[in-house]
Amino acid sequence: MTTEMTMPRRGAGAGGIRLRTAIAAAFVLARLKPGRLRRTLARCARGARPATYAETSEVLDAVTATSRRCASRYGCLPRSVAVALACRMSGVWPDWCAGVWATPPFSPHAWVQAEGRTVGEQAEATDLRPLMVVTVREGVKGERGDGDDGGGGAGGPGPGSGEIT
Repeated sequence: MTTEMTMPRRGAGAGGIRLRTAIAAAFVLARLKPGRLRRTLARCARGARPATYAETSEVLDAVTATSRRCASRYGCLPRSVAVALACRMSGVWPDWCAGVWATPPFSPHAWVQAEGRTVGEQAEATDLRPLMVVTVREGVKGERGDGDDGGGGAGGPGPGSGEIT
């Protein structure tokens, strides 16, 4: 069997230019310090409406199909940022979260949530502890990223608070 027979063709439209742009930007943004990344994503989220679970799941599937690095086990940060940016290009924003696994082995992780559920994660939301959350809500308090950088690892903002922690 040849490679052409086993690998899908990547024509000019494969993944779409918007999706590939979001993925490329995600790899650049993933190199920022955590506070600066949070502020940058908070600016990107302005004016968007909250994403639905179905919208976010569809974008996640497209991102992982387009980028092998995002699909890898260690690609959680660029993957989550790429999903958020690609969703934003459609006028929506999922909750972007960065934190840790709450169960051993404790390790850093980044993910997206929509409608209160983690998207594309094998674990339940109770297995993850968000330390930073960028969310979109009406009447967003601290929209410019002026929220405290100290954490708030008790689960992030409440449903109506709209704070960026």
